[in-house]
Amino acid sequence: MTPEIVILAMIAAFLGLRLYSVLGRRAEHEEEPIQGRFEGRQGQKPGAPRVSAPPRADQRGDERARAEQPRQRAIPLAPPAVERGLAEIAHVDRRFDAGAFLDGARSAYRMILEAFWKGDKAELRQLCNDDVYASFAAAIDARVEAGETLDNRLIRIEETGFTAAGVENGYARITLRFRSDIAAVTRDADGHVIAGSLDDAIEAVDVWTFGRAVNSPDPDWLLEETDEG
Repeated sequence: MTPEIVILAMIAAFLGLRLYSVLGRRAEHEEEPIQGRFEGRQGQKPGAPRVSAPPRADQRGDERARAEQPRQRAIPLAPPAVERGLAEIAHVDRRFDAGAFLDGARSAYRMILEAFWKGDKAELRQLCNDDVYASFAAAIDARVEAGETLDNRLIRIEETGFTAAGVENGYARITLRFRSDIAAVTRDADGHVIAGSLDDAIEAVDVWTFGRAVNSPDPDWLLEETDEG
């Protein structure tokens, strides 16, 4: 066999092997399933969760509006005039949520009562306006001067309801009526009970008004008026 024939045979064998290698890999690749357009991202590892199709522009707008809309909690029934007042407050203060306000007012009711009973003026200073704070502070001073202490306990808040609400000159006011059970005891300087009993709770009805400037960066409402129901 001449050298030319041997060289040609080697070239033909080399080309055959290259052609088989390319066609074989292409055939194996074509057998793999084709990934859907939104079933995964480029470079995503096998087994990773699928990526859903992005929402349309109008869907994104609806979802954004729903996310920005405050979640209003259920509130007790109120007279139409009170409902209008609450709506006015919500209109000028986008952060206002009547249900959340009611929850916060219940907590404030307990905190203010307990602070007054303990004589905690610092706590009252943060929760009341100047007039109400001055009234509470004077009562605490008189109690201390008489050597008396209060051993009162708020057993439960039976009912809380709106009685008035509205906005005037950028200032919002909401009045609530609290009906609660309180065990009240007054002790003298020696710790002896001089009035009340912890065994028998009495029903207390308080009408409190909270206020807040709607354009204030401080979201807290302050107690600005107290009365008995």
